Amino acid sequence: MHIAPGPLLQSINSPDDLKAIPKEKLHQVCDELRQYIIDVVSVHGGHFAASLGVVELSVALHYIYNTPYDQLVWDVGHQAYGHKILTGRKDNFASNRKYGGLSGFPKRSESEYDTFGVGHSSTSISAALGMAMAAKYKGETDRKAIAVIGDGSMTAGMAFEAMNHAGVADSDVLIILNDNCMSIDPNVGALKSYLTDITTSQTYNKLRDDVWKLLGKLPVGKNFSREMASKLEASVKGMVNKSSNLFEALNLRYFGPVDGHNITNLVDTLKDMRNIPGPKLLHIITVKGKGYALAEKDQTKWHAPGLFDKITGEIYKKKFDLPQPPKYQDVFGHTLIELAEANDKILGITPAMPSGSSMKFMMEKMPNRAFDVGICEQHAVTVSAGMATQGMKVFCNIYSSFMQRAFDQVVHDVAIQKLPVIFCLDRAGLVGEDGPTHHGAYDVAYFRCIPNMIISAPMNEAELRNLMYTAQLDSTELPFVIRYPRGEGVMADWRKPFEEIKIGTGRKLRDGKDIAILSFGHPGNFAAAAIRDLRADPDRARQSQQARGADPSAVDAVLKSIEDALRSGDEVSFTGFGKFHVTERSARQGVNPQTGERMKSKKKSVPKFSAGKELKDVISGAKKLPKLTIEAATPVAERVAQLVALQTPKQGRR
Repeated sequence: MHIAPGPLLQSINSPDDLKAIPKEKLHQVCDELRQYIIDVVSVHGGHFAASLGVVELSVALHYIYNTPYDQLVWDVGHQAYGHKILTGRKDNFASNRKYGGLSGFPKRSESEYDTFGVGHSSTSISAALGMAMAAKYKGETDRKAIAVIGDGSMTAGMAFEAMNHAGVADSDVLIILNDNCMSIDPNVGALKSYLTDITTSQTYNKLRDDVWKLLGKLPVGKNFSREMASKLEASVKGMVNKSSNLFEALNLRYFGPVDGHNITNLVDTLKDMRNIPGPKLLHIITVKGKGYALAEKDQTKWHAPGLFDKITGEIYKKKFDLPQPPKYQDVFGHTLIELAEANDKILGITPAMPSGSSMKFMMEKMPNRAFDVGICEQHAVTVSAGMATQGMKVFCNIYSSFMQRAFDQVVHDVAIQKLPVIFCLDRAGLVGEDGPTHHGAYDVAYFRCIPNMIISAPMNEAELRNLMYTAQLDSTELPFVIRYPRGEGVMADWRKPFEEIKIGTGRKLRDGKDIAILSFGHPGNFAAAAIRDLRADPDRARQSQQARGADPSAVDAVLKSIEDALRSGDEVSFTGFGKFHVTERSARQGVNPQTGERMKSKKKSVPKFSAGKELKDVISGAKKLPKLTIEAATPVAERVAQLVALQTPKQGRR
């Protein structure tokens, strides 16, 4: 299905094309860009609401800055769809998050405009600061570095570490704080209140407007008035809003808040800020899902809704006649409530993923026992450790790839101290469309090298429940890891009575011979299905073998037999195929490739193959190749005998 962009957007294949459009038409560019994102994502899927919220910002940044020379870094990357479309990837945008297509996130190997690979939160300020410091060192004084970070990502410690450094690095970096009161789920913590305080302070905003109006009436020039207003505004910030000095205390010049959906004002603001040197922060207010009413109303649901009808807003769901297995994360969420109702020591922790992990179930039913700590994986681990010192059984639920950030905390704060924190690693294994930054491919490797750790993986929903039950028992006194994949399990009837699982044990699915299949976790279902299929239809093993072709060991045996025959001076013939034999190659004149000297090769014996008539007929198309079938159960030696009939050396081998 071809989706055509609007007329202005159709003409934009690079930021240079965008810059050629008059400023007064930028609002039309924004409208067409927003509509194009809605059209494509509704049909092909992907992250949705985040990119709609920064349409104007994406246009303004590429309109004002000289990208890719100026370095633009998008935090996380959920919001970078507009950026991709404006930088030459419009015609290929439908391939987003598909095999062989565009990455769902900025990726350095994909485009020169993707200056930094992202996927996990809160890296943008550090990366942009590093780029700015390198530009300063190289004498590229005209080169700018811009980090776009959401208020959710700003809660991570790494963001504050970067801002703390930026304030003293004396480098030309612009931090754009995209404040929409959301990450994937609504933001939590004191920073949310702080930003809201800045944004909504009626006293501050009214006083600022009054000062501006008053200065506009004075008989002085505009430049003087604006300069004076700027100085007074800074004073008002400190006088009226006691919390407004946070960024300025870090030596970052603070500007804002400004309307992130007013393209004209945003362009003017960025144009002015481009000429202001040093570290600075622009605070913009946006609406996640802007321009699509349903996404504005329910931003969590429309973060990545899947395929949907853009007219009615219906999100397409698969319909089944029979009950289907639930998602592993939902089994976790409901089981956690069951366990917590029976054990008052159980608490829950998640770093900003209550919906994705299904910790939301416990947060809704037991709000005093389940906590969202924001995008702070390191803190999530250590606060869980602190709870564990007081006898609590803490279920710390973190996506597998996000847990990578808290490796030191797991080692230092949990494992060494033998604290029985229960780590539930959602999205373990490959996760499909989100790509390499989100694959939970490393947790087994990095947890196995840590002492005092119990590592487990359920094969199905019942085992997940039993592992959770085992982990919270008083007899379990060590850190306990439970890893499970994204998506559905295999059991529609999964609410089974709890059973303790003996630590250090596995189980055998089937008895057999000849081959052993070892699996870990959910992939065991694939092995079990293959075993069932082969037992139900024994002929499938033989058919499968024939489909794959000859057994490599049989081929090796045939080749070895041919080699031995040729070395002994015999020939080997395959009726209808041809024969292998030894011939004498005469001495030849040649040139040494290393020295260039002319040389004469010695006379020597070389192997040769002569095709038979039947093979020549097959190659020429006169005949079809006859089908050779070999029973899978036939021993290798017998297969060789079928192919090569051994005779006396004097007669040759046929």
